[in-house]
Amino acid sequence: MKIAITGNIGSGKSTFSGFAVQAGFPVLFADDISKNILENDEKVRSLVIKSFGAESFIKNKPNKKFLAEQIFSDQNKREKLESILHPRVIKSIDNSIKDLLKSKKAVFVEAALIYESDMEEMFDYVVLVTANRELRLKRKFESGISEEDFCKRELNQIPEEEKKKRADFIFSNDTSIEDLKTKFNLLLLTLGIK
Repeated sequence: MKIAITGNIGSGKSTFSGFAVQAGFPVLFADDISKNILENDEKVRSLVIKSFGAESFIKNKPNKKFLAEQIFSDQNKREKLESILHPRVIKSIDNSIKDLLKSKKAVFVEAALIYESDMEEMFDYVVLVTANRELRLKRKFESGISEEDFCKRELNQIPEEEKKKRADFIFSNDTSIEDLKTKFNLLLLTLGIK
């Protein structure tokens, strides 16, 4: 069984994914895979430098601040970077899932951009974690993201209402971590994988 966990910025998808890790399920984190590819794939590095300039990397490490400023203020640049990274991230996730399902009955994948990068067909179920906007903003503000950065990132995500129409499961995360964990356990029971 292949289960995607998604949600807009600050929704709590990482917390929800953490419950899957605690329960002993393999969890693939699309952000980590993407960062790994950006840092270690030489072809990707040369394509990014060609598209964004030498400033994109400092001593062979991605200049994350520079790249974030580029992609979150210019849709064409964001789409360019996504065209370089997304196919490689999707291929890596697909290969890892195939490998893991040889010995595991379920694999979870946490990815903010399941719908934005047309990945939903890869999964048996898509779980959407939601939270009201003020709460999402407060969470991100507490983790050090400015309101301006939050808004820029949010603009690059499909609105929550649209995602709700497409998700198989929707879990609201407006209350406590304990409540969200109960919802995770309910998901396992519903899917018969507890």
